[in-house]
Formats: sequence, structure tokens, C-alpha cells
Amino acid sequence: MTDTPARRSRLRAPELRGRGWLNTGGRDLTLADLRGRVVVLDFWTFCCVNCLHVLDELRPLEEELADALVIVGVHSPKFVHEADPDALAAAVERYAVHHPVLDDPELVTWQAYTARAWPTLVVVDPEGYIVASMSGEGHAHGLGVLARELIAEHEAKGTLRRGDGPYVAPPPPATRLRFPGKAVELGDGSVLVSDTAHHELVRLAPDLETETGRWAADPALQEPQGLALLPPDVAARVGVDVVVADSVGHRVRGLHLGSGRWVTLAGTGSQLRERGGGGPALDQDLSTPWDLAWWQDRLVVAMAGTHQLWALGLRADPRDNDIQVLAGTSAEGIRDGAGDEAWFAQPSGLAVSTDGASLWVADAETSALRQLTVADPERGIDGGVHVRTVVGRGLFDFGHVDGPAAEALLQHPLGVTALPDGSVLLADTYNGAIRRYEPQGDRVSTLATGLAEPSDVLAAPVDADGVVDLTVVESAAHRVGRFGIRLEGDDVRGLSHTTRRPRTALAPGAVDLVVDFVPPTGQKLDTRWGDPTQLMVSSSPAALLREGAGTAQGLRRRLELDPRVGDGILHVSVRAAACDGDAVTGEVPEHAACHLYQQDWGIPVVLADEAPRELRLDLRGA
Repeated sequence: MTDTPARRSRLRAPELRGRGWLNTGGRDLTLADLRGRVVVLDFWTFCCVNCLHVLDELRPLEEELADALVIVGVHSPKFVHEADPDALAAAVERYAVHHPVLDDPELVTWQAYTARAWPTLVVVDPEGYIVASMSGEGHAHGLGVLARELIAEHEAKGTLRRGDGPYVAPPPPATRLRFPGKAVELGDGSVLVSDTAHHELVRLAPDLETETGRWAADPALQEPQGLALLPPDVAARVGVDVVVADSVGHRVRGLHLGSGRWVTLAGTGSQLRERGGGGPALDQDLSTPWDLAWWQDRLVVAMAGTHQLWALGLRADPRDNDIQVLAGTSAEGIRDGAGDEAWFAQPSGLAVSTDGASLWVADAETSALRQLTVADPERGIDGGVHVRTVVGRGLFDFGHVDGPAAEALLQHPLGVTALPDGSVLLADTYNGAIRRYEPQGDRVSTLATGLAEPSDVLAAPVDADGVVDLTVVESAAHRVGRFGIRLEGDDVRGLSHTTRRPRTALAPGAVDLVVDFVPPTGQKLDTRWGDPTQLMVSSSPAALLREGAGTAQGLRRRLELDPRVGDGILHVSVRAAACDGDAVTGEVPEHAACHLYQQDWGIPVVLADEAPRELRLDLRGA
């Protein structure tokens, strides 16, 4: 194992402190209880799609090394709702977390380990010392190499303790639906629901109680989310009625309800690792498609995993389907303007306006409502789109505030639907509410509260008395319900919040940004065709960065911070490609397997005269 300065310094891992533990049978764990094991601390928050990707990446390693490796989830919440212990317990079940989880609502352990981003992984050796820290996705291979090295090293030293881990499975649940995600109304008044945790689709009669059909797929769906009905002429051409966002399966699937025949329309089943893509749809990797909508003769896909919207062209033969990026650079945040320059953050809900002119987007991680329109109506989406933010301020500002749209706040909305009067309803998930945006007055109001993580909402036409029947998917209550409500909502002046993360003090003026990346044993940066690393840097507000913004190769950047601005958010995106080297020479062979590592940080900073002039981040530090 490489004898790095960090390993020689032998940094003792801080104790694990929080409000309590899940998946331990009621027992509190300490690092002393874990002594003798290789421990991986996974700092996560359940709203974060990148964190969910890491949970899936860790599962094979967790199973392979179960007698020597212990994964401990440290849940350090971003949103206020995520600090609710019941919401966390539901999320641990929803996402099939099969290891102990520390509830860290005050970010005590997060700060002790100086975590800066979700997800962050920290490796602790069997003697209780930190040996590595890494941020982002794509570390499973390197983590496995490191874990096996540590196991061999400490087995030889006699400091490894094999045996059963501390995980205690909770009692298995039993409900008809389990964490349903989305719904679509069929022509006969029945409702088709994605039964997400059961990995199936369910058809409910108009009473929403009687189950009249259930569909599984082969290969199996994996946490299906968004559903969309195709227009009749398109459905006849492609041979399916309903399209499904197979989120963890990283595919778009089609179902013919009458025959039960499934067709894959896009995706290979592997997660997209590159930033960008497009071409033949069945050859294109996707990343956590979350919702779907038919707009401008394309199936628009909310690609939550890459913070983008994609457009899928459907043909009679799915081998002829094509897919391309419609909007979003893959940078995470809010930026309006041309689609190819816009930023999103986990777009999770889509709805087409009744006149077809707009596509509404529930942009979950920015707690925002976004609107897309075509730049050239004659060319449709082939001429590009324009993006604007109607409600929402950024990644770290949220709450429950009604009134003028510029002042209104949401909290991680997942569902959206459009009404004939031009207004828009939102399933404001973490506020447990249904909200309404009225373009005519440019205002937001609240129609209903007290719901259990509503993830989708459908609306019937408004009747003569001004009442509309809403069908609401209450994901955390495992049900779909319906109620009538008047559209004249109440104004709620609740609390506004900013994510509670400590700000990093930096000196005004020149600051060096350094990203540490140490390839795993057996890999090296492949420089045969140039520098395989890239940094993209920006700030909110933009004026914070006088110099250093933009995209360029390398893992170092000289920044110039404006002292007149004082504070803000630095947005840093990094990627690095490392390839398997020859076991003897260390050289990268021509057809080597390569691995992409990438992460996005949003770092709150405050400028202070005596503060450091270096900001160092770990993509993969030893």
C-alpha cells in the first residue's frame, strides 16, 4: 500500500455522535464497537440522487466483504424535513439501506469529519484511523481495492476481526402499495400508479381502493417513477400505451396495457457516467430518469441523475429511437436562459400546459418551479428551448412561504400538473402540501397541507361551483387519495430556511483551489491524449469571482475573490479519468478499462482578511 504522508500522520477517526441509530436493533454504536473492521462512513442525505447512486454502488462490496467490512450511513440532512426522524426511518426503508445509519440532524459528525458535499465517503482502518476520504460517485472499484488491501494488511498484523456485522433488519412492512411515486389517469377513470418499492405498476379503479391490474416487467423494473400516456397515434405506431421512467434501472420502458407486453425504448440498463451524450436511444446510458411528458412531438425525460432534460424520439422500431439532451449542462443549480446553458438540480416532475406552449418542471433540489418554451415555434424543440425560473432561489434556500412568486418558497417539490386556466399545481413534497402558482397574478398559494410526502398530483376539470377534484400520491403514507378543493387557496407565511452548513472562511483576493485525486492502486491518470481532468468553477453571486470562473483542464485553479461581495457560494465541478495500468510496468495498455470520477460541490464561503488562501477539496484523497 502506498505510504502517503496522510497515512504516516495517522489521523484518529472522531467519534460518531448524533441523535440516535437506525438498523441496529435499538443499540447505539461507537467506533470502539467497530474496532477490528474496515469501516466506510457514507455521509448522505435522502433527497440527494447522487447519494442514492452511491448506495447502489456500495451494495456489491457490502455483500462480498460482509465479514470484515462495515458500512455506516451518516445521515446529515440538507432540508428541514429530512431532519424528521420518522421521515428518515421511512427513507432508510424506501431505499433499502441494509447497514447501520447514524441520525446526525445537527451535522455534528459531518463537521467532525469536515465533510463538504453529499455524498462523501470516509474509510477508517481496523485500528480506528482515517485512511481515505472521497466525494461523489464512481468510487466503488477503488474503494473495493482499498478495502481488500486493508483487510490483507490487518489480517497479517492480527488487528482484523471477522464476524457478523452490527446491522439488525427492521420488521418487514406489509402494505398494498409501498412508497408509490407517480400516477396517470386512464380513459375510463381508473388510475395507473408506479408502486415504486414493489417495483411494479398497479391499476386502481376510480374508487382508488380496488386493484384491477398489476404489471411486473422482465427484466424487472427497479423503483419505477414517472408515467406518461402516449397520444393515440403515437401509441399505435410504437405499440405501447404507457411509458415508464425506470429510475434505478436507468431505462425508459413502454407497456401495452392490453397484452402486458413490455418494450425498452431507451437506455442500456447502465448508469450514465459522462456529462452529455445522445444518439441511438438503446445504445445510450441514462441516469435515474424520474418523470416523463409528451411535448413538441418528443418524449421529454427528466434525467434527475445528471440534472438535465432529454428528448426521446419514438419510432415504430425501438432500434430506430433517438435521444438527445434538451436542456441543462449537468451543472447543478439554477441558471436560466438558452437550454444548452441552463442549470437544473434533480428535475423530478414534468407537466405540459393545456395549450401545449410550455413545459413545467418541478426542480426538486433547488425547490423551484421552472418553465420551458421553444425558442422558435416553427422549428419546435429542434430550434432550442428557453428556460426561466418562476419560483425558487437556489440549491440551499427553501421553506413554506406564499405570496408573490419572487418571494415564495417551496421545499423539494416532486410533482407538477397544469390546469386549463393556465395555473400550475405542485406536489410540494417536503412541506407536505399542494401549492398553486397563478401566472395571471404571479402568485403562489397553498391549497392543502398535512399530506405525507406528496409526490404527484392530478387534477380533474373545475366544476360549476369552482371545485376541483385532486388525486394525490402520498408516497410516505403508501396511498393514493382524492379530495375536492376550491382553487382559492390560503396564503401561508411560514419559515424560510437556508441549509445549515458552516461557511468556509477564505481570504479576499487570490485563492488557490486544489482538488486532491489519488487513483486507486492499479490505476493511473491516462495522459496519452492530454490531461484527463477538468474543473468547472462558478459562483453565486457571479460577482464573487473576479477571475477563475469557467471550464478548463487540471485540478488546480487560481481564483480571485472580490472583497466587496463578502460571501456567497462557490460551485465547483470536477471530473477525472483513471485507467487500469499494467500490473508490472504500471503503464496504461491500449484497451485498458477506465473509470470516471466526478463530483459537484456548492461551498458556502465568507471572506475574511486572515483566512486561508487555499481551498482544498478531496475527490479521492488518501
